[in-house]
Parts: sequence; structure tokens; C-alpha cells
Amino acid sequence: MYVDTDVYDASIHSDNDCTECHTDVEDDPHGELGKVEVDTCADCHKGSVARYTRGVHGKAAAEGIEEAPSCVACHGDLHTATKVDDEESAVYWKRQAEMCAGCHGDTALEEKFQIPVVRPVDAYLQSVHARAAASGKHGATCVDCHGAHTNLPSSDPSSTIWRTRVPETCGKCHEEIFAQYRASVHGTALERGNQDVPVCTDCHGEHKILGAKERSSPIFAGNISADTCGRCHSDERLVEKYGMTVGNVATFEDSFHGLALRSGRVSVANCASCHGVHDIRPSSDPKSSINEANLAATCGECHPGAGEKFTLGTVHSTGEGFGDWLVGWICSVYIWLIALVIGGMFLHNALDWIHKVRHPEPRSTLAPEEVPERMPRALRRQHAMMMISFPVLVYTGFALTYPDAWWAKPLLQWEGDMDLRGTIHRAAATVMVFGFVSHIVYLAVSRKARACMSGLLPKWRDLRNFFGTLAWYVGLRRTRPRSGAFNYAEKAEYWAFMWGTLVMTITGFVLWFENTTLRLLPNWVPAVATALHFYEAILAALAILVWHMYWVIFDPDVYPMDWSWLTGKPPASRVEERQEPENED
Repeated sequence: MYVDTDVYDASIHSDNDCTECHTDVEDDPHGELGKVEVDTCADCHKGSVARYTRGVHGKAAAEGIEEAPSCVACHGDLHTATKVDDEESAVYWKRQAEMCAGCHGDTALEEKFQIPVVRPVDAYLQSVHARAAASGKHGATCVDCHGAHTNLPSSDPSSTIWRTRVPETCGKCHEEIFAQYRASVHGTALERGNQDVPVCTDCHGEHKILGAKERSSPIFAGNISADTCGRCHSDERLVEKYGMTVGNVATFEDSFHGLALRSGRVSVANCASCHGVHDIRPSSDPKSSINEANLAATCGECHPGAGEKFTLGTVHSTGEGFGDWLVGWICSVYIWLIALVIGGMFLHNALDWIHKVRHPEPRSTLAPEEVPERMPRALRRQHAMMMISFPVLVYTGFALTYPDAWWAKPLLQWEGDMDLRGTIHRAAATVMVFGFVSHIVYLAVSRKARACMSGLLPKWRDLRNFFGTLAWYVGLRRTRPRSGAFNYAEKAEYWAFMWGTLVMTITGFVLWFENTTLRLLPNWVPAVATALHFYEAILAALAILVWHMYWVIFDPDVYPMDWSWLTGKPPASRVEERQEPENED
């Protein structure tokens, strides 16, 4: 029953006599003097107590729930209670989270009363608001959002955290942002009573509100498209209900920007980069950043000069327009081409392998010095550049396209601020292009090279040799047709390589220098270049695996390897096969 008068004199109640609160002291001076009812507080704090009784805490106390917080539970002992702006006060803004955690950090209470939000204070303490408060800045505290005395559940329309009132509550601190949100497509829909529209907490979270640069934040650049915007714009029910464009998120994720984001490159554009953050407006609104008149400025923030020569069209594929039609046509053609060409190659090589295993030919009696040189040193150097660059291009290229695949993880683990996959891919591309250009120059300046490579020019006899070889495979012909210096398989591979390298080089430069492309060419060009680059890469990679690797490694005539790429001389077993036929075209 001892009261320190010095402490009491420093409290907010120092001007009050003891009997103003302990009204029962005259009747029983030895009664329970420490127990002061809420009604007693109401004698001085009518408004606060009235608000308290309307809240969940007051209603729980009225029902006789012992754990319900009272005035003393929050403000502290009546003898020591100080003003709310006193740093020693239990309800001082820096200490509010600690005070609320007394109940809302107790898992036993949460379980007993089935409180839906588990350990909200722990989540709050990780937020930007709590960190601001800890550093001395007045970040939002519990009472700023939930109210001081009238704490109502989110299911109550009069609550400050009722869904449609959340933007207004946040707007008490974030006035400018609230004004932008109210004018946005989301804000105007909310004012019309749309309960499905996102509010502040849908994008930023409730208690654990993190900064945009923190990787676990829902508004981190790498999370916005798939996790935040995608939750609504990928929801089939919402898309159908409100007539939104189908597949916008999916088409973005498969785009250059989407693939880069999925692989950890947060500097590329995401949904908010183009549509805005809080002031999101429909494309029909002249103030919208995606309005046709504003697209050049929006895209120009990352791609200077975009849209100067041609008007920028749709970014998300709609299946309409020349660019979308052309991309679809390319995909269809390449899918059939890949299936037929690679399937034909596999069948052809299977027949060759089966025939040679069942009917092995005798070893050639030619001595090594009798085997003529087939690949001059310059050609071997050019071939070496292709041998080095091609596997690197394939691996890094598909790692850029499929960043979530397990085999791409090793590269991703080394990536930070630097685009490792892209850097290696472009370096390998430079090596391949240099090798390709060197080959063209070599042919242009060397008569000997032209004479050597002239044997690769297609002739009608190549078609006859092809069918003749198939007949030999199945037993309809006794001998294999002679091909000359180069057989039809080598000619087909050479010209396919030349064509494929040209396609990959042109499309690669279009994608590499995208700012120049967008400044000078229509915006569907990068999409077409992407499709060509991707499918040509698949075709080339499979052709090397199925066709080239068979003839230089797994062909029984040369196994374990055709060493022409290193020595310049072919296996002796192939010399007779490449003799000129008796009837030259």
C-alpha cells in the first residue's frame, strides 16, 4: 500500500487527491485500494472511456473476460502514469509496440481467444515503421492505424482498418500518395464500392511493411509482377469478372523484362515501371503513363529515343497485329521444322549405325602419310572458335531463357549486380561472330581456300547419293554411293551452319542493342527477333547433338573421334568413300 510521493508528484495525476480515484476509501480504508474500475477513470476521461467501451477491449471487459486490457493495463499504474508524450510513458509512441506485445505477443492468448493475426507485433518490429520509430523518427505505431481507445476489428465497417477505409488511414501520414491512389483506377473503383480492388495492405502488407529495396518485400522489383500484381491479374475469376485482358502477366513473364526479373536482374522494367505505382490509370486516360501519347516518354526512361521513328504499339501480346501474327507464324514453322529435321536426322543416323554395326567394313590400308589434308590450319582455327563459343552460347542462352531451371542455378549463384549470364553470352557471341567473319574473309582472299571449299557447293548428285545411301542402309543396294570431297551430309550441315549463324548474328544484335532497335525500328521487331533467336538456337543445338556429334564421334567408322579438327586429316576409313564418282555432274 506504499506510494512513493516523489513518483506520484511527477505523474499526470499529481493534482488529484487519492479519494478522487479511491472512492471506497471512506467506507473501508483497508479495502482493495489498488483496484480501480473503469467507471472511476470516466469521471475525468469521459470521452476516452466511452470510446474504449465501444472497442473490442471494452466489450471483452464488459463480458467479464479477465484478460481484457483495462486503462491501467495500457497506461500503467495510476500513481506512475505520465503524459503520452513523456518518454517514460507506457503509451509513448516509441514504446507502444512493446506495450501491445504484452497481449498480442502471447501465443497462449492468441490461441485461447482465436485472434486471427498471429504475433503481429513481431511482424511490425521488422517493418520500416518500427525501424523509423527506433531511430527517433515518428514512424507509424499501433494506435496510428488501429486507434487509441476504439480498437475495432477489420470486419467492422466503422473500423480504421475496415478494407475500404485502409487507404484513408494510411493517408493520414501519406497524404500525397493517398491523393494519387484516389485518382487511380484502383482508388476510383474502391469509391464505387468494389471490394476486390487492392488497397494499401494488399500490396505493402499489414504489419511487416518493408522498403522497396528489401528482397522479401512484396514491392521489391523482383516480386512486383508475379507476386503482387500477379495475385489479381493472374486470377482467372477476377480476370473474367472484370473483363481484364487475359494473360498479361504470363506474356510479361516470358518477355525480355520478365525473364530478366525472374533471374534476379531488378534493374529492368516491371509492372510499376510502366503502369505507375500509386497513380495507375487505364490506357484510355490521357494522364496514364501507358496512354498511346505517353508511351514514348515512359519507355524512353529506360530506352532513350524509343518510338522516335515508329509509334510504339502494345507491349503485352494480344494475338492481334502484324507483330503478333508474325511471331505466331515463326513459332509454328519452327516447331514443325525442328520436329521434322531433327527427327529425320535421328532416323538417318540410326540406320547408318545399325548398318555399319551389322556389316562392318574392313579397315583402310592407307598409311597416315597417304591421307591428304582436308582442313587447312586457318580453317582449324576458325573451327576452334566455334567449338569454344557454341557450347557457351547454348548454356548461357538457355540459362537466360529458363532462369528457374536447376542447371541454370550455378550461374545465378554468381550473379549480383552484374549480369553474368548476359556478359558471358555476349562475349561468346563476339568470338563466334569473329570466327564467322574470319571464315568469310579467308574465303574472299585465299584462292586455295575457295578451291577447297568449292566442294561444298550443292549438286544434283547429292540428292541421288542421299536416296542411294538410304537404299544401301536397307539392303536395296550393295555399295554405298561415292560422294566426292564432301558428302551430302557435310554439305547440308555446312550451309545450315552458315544460315543459322547469320540468323543468330542479326537477331542477336537486334536484342543486344535494343535501344537502337526501338529508336529506329517498329516495336514488334524485338519480339520477332526473340522468337527467331530462340527457335533457331533450339534447332542448332539439337542439330549439333544429333547430327554433328554422331558423324565426328559415334559413327563406327571414326569412333572414338574424327580428329580432322585437330590434325587436319580425316580418318583413313573415309578417304575411299570420298573418292569422286565415275559420272561427274
